[in-house]
Amino acid sequence: MHEIRTQAFLPAAPSAAWSVLADFDRYAEWNPLNIKASGKAALGARIPMTFINPQKPGATIQMKVKVTRCDPGRALEWIGEVPLLFRGRHFFDLTPEGSGTRLLHGEDSSGLIANSIKPAEIQTLFVPAYEALNTALAERLKAHPA
Repeated sequence: MHEIRTQAFLPAAPSAAWSVLADFDRYAEWNPLNIKASGKAALGARIPMTFINPQKPGATIQMKVKVTRCDPGRALEWIGEVPLLFRGRHFFDLTPEGSGTRLLHGEDSSGLIANSIKPAEIQTLFVPAYEALNTALAERLKAHPA
């Protein structure tokens, strides 16, 4: 299993960060990792999503993910799965910090595809893609304050 963990300070309250993260229909406007999605953030919802593939520049992955945690202002999580080949639990945890929010953003992945990725590739290819999402989210919150 691989674990990706990133953190960032967001210049807005957790409720504002949640509003952006939960608005799947607008991901194409700002999100450099999860570049397309549609649907309502609700526990058990099945959300069609398109991700970039950090291992193959220009390539994307399409998957229907299932929202497994939906706690407004606190946490959003989904699982994407292709039996035996891949299982990824992608999450965003939001914690109030001063005048903004501390974001913990990551993924736990397993399966044959995930196991074929070297730990060095996780650090050099995947972590920067997750950090780019964090930066884009912070910029989105600055440009569109709640």
